[in-house]
Amino acid sequence: MKDVFKGRDLLSIADFDRAELYFLLEHAEVMKEQRKNNNLKKSLLGKGVALIFEKPSTRTRLSFEIGVYLLGGHPVYLNPSEMQLGRGETIEDTGRVLSRYVDAIMIRTFEQETVERLARASSVPVINGLTDQEHPCQILADLMTIRELKGFSPAMKLAYLGDGNNVAHSLMLGCAIVGIDITLSCPPSYGPDSRILDRALGLASSSRVQVVEDPLEAVVGAEVVYTDVWVSMGQEDEEDRKARLKPYQVNRELLDGASPQAIVLHCLPAHRGEEITDEVIDGPQSAVWQQAENRLYAQMALLDLLLG
Repeated sequence: MKDVFKGRDLLSIADFDRAELYFLLEHAEVMKEQRKNNNLKKSLLGKGVALIFEKPSTRTRLSFEIGVYLLGGHPVYLNPSEMQLGRGETIEDTGRVLSRYVDAIMIRTFEQETVERLARASSVPVINGLTDQEHPCQILADLMTIRELKGFSPAMKLAYLGDGNNVAHSLMLGCAIVGIDITLSCPPSYGPDSRILDRALGLASSSRVQVVEDPLEAVVGAEVVYTDVWVSMGQEDEEDRKARLKPYQVNRELLDGASPQAIVLHCLPAHRGEEITDEVIDGPQSAVWQQAENRLYAQMALLDLLLG
């Protein structure tokens, strides 16, 4: 199975099928155990990975930089303002040049088209570190965390509450692929992109994908309750979003409507008191910190399989 990954891109979580996602998650668990036992293999020894950040980051930058380093490779952080990309060089020319220097490129940017154009022009693997449309690396860590704590049992249900954003998009696709029922609860006009929803519905061969307005309806029977910030980067001037999304806050009352054994996930950063309360994110059902840690191992497994 390892051979099917080598040299590929990860532009969308839907670039991998169920068997491939299962294998990648198992590999991430092995690498997590290897690191804790100090016997991690240096599979990226002598390899360089370019990390392009057009959007600021904490977890994506740290997890990729440290992950590459732990595997023996050399991460190279690139800020567009310090590159020719920031002075008008095309993304295609950037990809052609970087492909001559490094063994993979991770990019965190705005448009999904930018990642796709970079991948077409590059001769090395390109990884989507986040766009306005998708966040596949985050969902690898999410699925890893769910697998560790709950397994992928038949008819498992995940409820996502809030804005139908890039995380919601990739989460829908990822759950559809691995067979988790997912219910998104969003206020009118804040739902997911209809094209992504249709794609998720097409991928859901053994699970259900649905969007509802009522957050209490969404969490009934849910074993995983997930939320994200209401105001994403670039939306800071849309203050009315907070008022519209207030009923979707993950608080104690709402969590009581889910399964008693439900875990809570949040991709961070959290705006405490908005989309989630202190009581929940710091409470016994929160798996948020394990989820954040797993960004490192999911991305290490991805890099190892694409390059190792």
